[in-house]
Amino acid sequence: MMTPMRYVVLVLGIIISLHFILSFSHEEYGRATSLSTIKNQFSGLANQPPYKAGVPEDYYYHANGTAPGPRANAAFVILARNSDLNGVVFSMKQMEDRFNKKYQYPYVFLNEDDFTEDFKKRITALTDAKVEFGKIPREHWFQPDWIDEDKATKSRENMVKNQVIYGGSVPYRNMCRYNSGFFYRHELLDKYRYYWRIEPDVNFFCDLDYDPFLVMQDGNKVYGFTVSLYEYEATIPTLWDTVKEFMEQNPDLIPSGNALGFISDDGGSTYNRCHFWSNFEIGDLDLWRGEAYTKFFDFLDKKGGFYYERWGDAPVHSIGAALFAKKEQIHFFNDIGYKHNPFQHCPQGDAHSKGKCWCDPGDNFDYHWYSCLAKYDKLFT
Repeated sequence: MMTPMRYVVLVLGIIISLHFILSFSHEEYGRATSLSTIKNQFSGLANQPPYKAGVPEDYYYHANGTAPGPRANAAFVILARNSDLNGVVFSMKQMEDRFNKKYQYPYVFLNEDDFTEDFKKRITALTDAKVEFGKIPREHWFQPDWIDEDKATKSRENMVKNQVIYGGSVPYRNMCRYNSGFFYRHELLDKYRYYWRIEPDVNFFCDLDYDPFLVMQDGNKVYGFTVSLYEYEATIPTLWDTVKEFMEQNPDLIPSGNALGFISDDGGSTYNRCHFWSNFEIGDLDLWRGEAYTKFFDFLDKKGGFYYERWGDAPVHSIGAALFAKKEQIHFFNDIGYKHNPFQHCPQGDAHSKGKCWCDPGDNFDYHWYSCLAKYDKLFT
């Protein structure tokens, strides 16, 4: 008869054998259970934000040529008009040189109008990756009929008088509402799970020798950012009252352990105006497609604040991510150098040299007085 100790040894031997077999036969399992991953998971618990642990080395591919291994179900998303062509080329060429020539993720371009043949020709010449061009449905873009135009007009006039940036622009409001609640519904994005938003005329300063989409996927992350800051209060006077009304009516949709502390310093009574700057986003489309955010956006939309005020997609996305995701699911991409004028994130120290970054480390917004990164860090301390 087998003794208890021999039985334990036999079971442990079977478990260890299965671990090694799965490690070699299933790449994702091997990565998830690697020593570097486990080490980083534990170091991320030591009263510091998870990004401080860095990306495990086994994600990196430093050689030239196409990177081996799996790809996430992901695409770049670029909202642009034909007049944005030169700015888009500027951004996209950097993305190709810094990252995508190795990883070949597809691009999805969206426009309220038809893209010109010249636009398509110049864009497709920049990449070997798949490129698709889509037209935004009219009902997703333009100001809806149920908006009280007299009220909206008076609001715009008042904002112009008070010199609020884009205060008089209806197209800007259309864009904010579209990015807040509609871009992820476009049929060209139906087949994708993750997206990386790219804007015209931005800089990517560093070589990116790993796949951030896989970091998102393997780490169960749903939202990634590089810059965070305070919103202009004059654009959102009633936004937080609306958010509180939604929270009071839908407490079951808001999980514990979320990132409420990033957007409120008093447990939700007031909004501290912090938001992730959404011109850079790497995200999980299922966050926006889910029940919680869908109900949240519909609730905001019916209030009319995108037009009666000037609610931006940055605070709307940020509040949505902070309320409906666990704090560990929101990731600061510390090693992605990025600039959207006038704010710049430039990696520091080893991250700067590892990425061969060409930005000035002294020009870095991370802990500027108007930055909210310290509030994000505080979530984990």
